Amino acid sequence: MMIQDGWLFGAKRVVSPHFNQRPDNSEVSLLVIHNISLPPFNMCGTFVEQFFEGTLDFDSYPELGELKELRVSSHLYIRRSGEIIQFVPFHQRAWHAGVSQFQGKDNCNDFSIGIELAGADQIPYTGVQYQSLARVTKVIQAEFPLIHNSNIVGHSDIAPGRKTDPGDSFNWSRYKGLLE
Repeated sequence: MMIQDGWLFGAKRVVSPHFNQRPDNSEVSLLVIHNISLPPFNMCGTFVEQFFEGTLDFDSYPELGELKELRVSSHLYIRRSGEIIQFVPFHQRAWHAGVSQFQGKDNCNDFSIGIELAGADQIPYTGVQYQSLARVTKVIQAEFPLIHNSNIVGHSDIAPGRKTDPGDSFNWSRYKGLLE
């Protein structure tokens, strides 16, 4: 696994229109772990891909209506099977963190990489998801050396009170152990 021109070689590429340039002088120094399931608790199908692509049919499920006006993306999405899908090149700013702050710096999208896991706060993640996440984290850290293990956080850490993911079901010890 390697990064070439901002893209993870070997990952499925699904290009999202929901990204823009990072601000000048912003260095990627943060990795943010998220979870997503669309509709809620559904971790199958291509709803997440369609959502990040901007092609999701919001009328297909009433629960999705509240997402209709949102323009969201992530750099990577890791399915329950461990498959990795990339939506935005790493050198670009994906729209994953929203209103956020890390170590006194606002707007974490400016200096972070976002990884979404297929899942929900209360549902344990799969072993292959942890393996894929650890493998891709090491590749990202090699490309962006300012992302130390202490600069890997959950969405809940940078948007407390607003976000809860990756949730209590995410085993940080297991994940960090795989990085050693």
